[in-house]
Amino acid sequence: MSSARILVVDDDPDFVEIMRTILESNDYEVVTAANGTQALAQVKAERPDLMILDIMMSSVLDGLDVSEKLAQDPDARFMPVIMVSSIAETPYAHVFPMEEQPHMDAWLSKPVDPRVLLDKVAELLG
Repeated sequence: MSSARILVVDDDPDFVEIMRTILESNDYEVVTAANGTQALAQVKAERPDLMILDIMMSSVLDGLDVSEKLAQDPDARFMPVIMVSSIAETPYAHVFPMEEQPHMDAWLSKPVDPRVLLDKVAELLG
C-alpha cells in the first residue's frame, strides 16, 4: 500500500525539514514548495493527498491566496488543507481576514506540536 503524499508549503527551509522528518518517519511521502506559485504547480504535478500550508510567505497572505485558488479548482478543492502560521505573534496579525473563512480544514499555530500534527493529518486523511 502506498502512503499518502503530503505537500508542505513554507518559505522557511528549517520548518520544511522539520515537517519532512516528522511526516516521513510516520510513513508519509513528502513533497515541498517554498511559495504559492510553486505550491500550485506541485498540486498539479504531484496530486498530493493533503497540504500543509503556511500563510505568510512571499507576501503576507500568500497562503490565503493559494487556498482560495484551490477552492476554485475542481480537481483540487477536496484536498484537505492544514494552515500553519505564527501570524498571531507578528505585527501582521491585524491583516489576517477574520471576517471570511479561508479554505482550510484545520489550523495549527507555529511551533507545531508533532503529535497534534500527526493526529490532524490522520484525521483528515480518514
